[in-house]
Amino acid sequence: MTSNFELDSLKISMADPKLASLELRVRVQRALRQLIREGRLAPGCRLPATRALAQSLRLSRDTIEMAYVQLQLDGYLCRRKGSGSFVADRSGSSLLGAAVGKNHLSASLRPQPQAAPVLSARGADILAGGGVADQQQVRAFATGLPETRTFPLAVWERLQRQVLKDYRSSVLLHGDPQGAEPLRQAIADYLNLERGARVTADQVLVLSSTRQALFLCAQMLVDAGATMLMEDPGYFGARKSFELAQLKIAPIPVDAQGLRTDLLRADRSGANTIYVTPSHQYPTGATLALKRRLDLIAWAAERQGWIIEDDYDSQFHYEGVPTACVQGLDQFHRTIYLGTFSKSLYPGLRMGYMVLPHELLKPMRHARSILDGHTPQIAQLTLARFMDGGHFAAHIRVMRKIYAQRRDAMADAVRRRLDGIVTAHLPPGGLQLPCLLTAGRTEAETIRQAARAGIQLPGLSRLYANPPATGGWLLGFAALSPEEIEAAIQRLEKAIR
Repeated sequence: MTSNFELDSLKISMADPKLASLELRVRVQRALRQLIREGRLAPGCRLPATRALAQSLRLSRDTIEMAYVQLQLDGYLCRRKGSGSFVADRSGSSLLGAAVGKNHLSASLRPQPQAAPVLSARGADILAGGGVADQQQVRAFATGLPETRTFPLAVWERLQRQVLKDYRSSVLLHGDPQGAEPLRQAIADYLNLERGARVTADQVLVLSSTRQALFLCAQMLVDAGATMLMEDPGYFGARKSFELAQLKIAPIPVDAQGLRTDLLRADRSGANTIYVTPSHQYPTGATLALKRRLDLIAWAAERQGWIIEDDYDSQFHYEGVPTACVQGLDQFHRTIYLGTFSKSLYPGLRMGYMVLPHELLKPMRHARSILDGHTPQIAQLTLARFMDGGHFAAHIRVMRKIYAQRRDAMADAVRRRLDGIVTAHLPPGGLQLPCLLTAGRTEAETIRQAARAGIQLPGLSRLYANPPATGGWLLGFAALSPEEIEAAIQRLEKAIR
């Protein structure tokens, strides 16, 4: 270590840009540690006295002393009074099996080409099944993304400052696993008024997302290996959540009136729990007819089963008044209602909720407390004031008009530019437009053509248990202005034609 070469090596290590923001003592400690780990300082090697090293590096002796002390605590150095500081006998390259005094690892421990990770059987199944679509960035046709550029941030920031002023440090502690009471009350009031629900604040469980709600339902209501019923086609994220819980999926077809309840009654899988999207069926956009809603409720009562009603974007209905939710019609209390603020406000909020029958509240609350404890209190209390102050309802009214215009702009652009390629089906609500390909074109080929032009085209086939022969696309329009929609469709036309 006393040679110029090793001193130069230390100086070079300390000059690493990755260490530039660290304190001097930490830089010295990290640089020495790296030399030890690489085998440049072999076990038993004596280090210079702190005074001598400090003079060589033009640093204070205290800086070197603190670095040595930390290396000793971490097990890299042994310090003997009157003898000096030595690299520990079992440290660095010796622990990795490298030859003493060599500057490289043994052949068996050199970095190898990346191999498949060693996963559990469950993990391998999850990986093989693929993930939910990447929605981190706004891009043409991304599904489920709302418009965020017009969100009233100034109002939100003002309300958040009020929360911090009124609640002070108490909001920094753990919150109630069930959710902050002001928010639960605001959610109950909104659902009773706008969705025809029958909810009290004590039935609401505030969560981080709809997917968390789905995972909890799968874990708590259906045994591993048993069957869960789903609409076909249906929400990909729900299927992934159920498969993660090791459930079998039995598809029930839908038509223009939503779930085929006649086929539901014909099911012989033994399942007693079903996941549905009755307001705007995902992805077709169909609304479940009233008679079928009542049939669904009767089926659940007869089976003593459960209806998981995902009301993910019911606020955005563009033709007439949306049908009341199933939960409000269910006099047997067999419906679990799911809602989210990711579509109505913004996805970065990461907040959703469940409305539970009273008998499920205690077990779900307990399971949630194990899963991730609670939802951050500051965001909950800010949202409660946003709703109580009328800002939520006002925002929904504004966005409903904007999304209706964008839906029509998307349908018009598809009709003009993609005639003969796809047929758009105008949904009564929602944030995406289903398009079915005409005969002679395949979904896989059009997706490849779009990809070559840098467009990620959401296909419909993966949402089906039994994919259609030609398939289609599900085009998200909510996050794009009419001008952006026109430009995106023009690019898509050029790529495919």
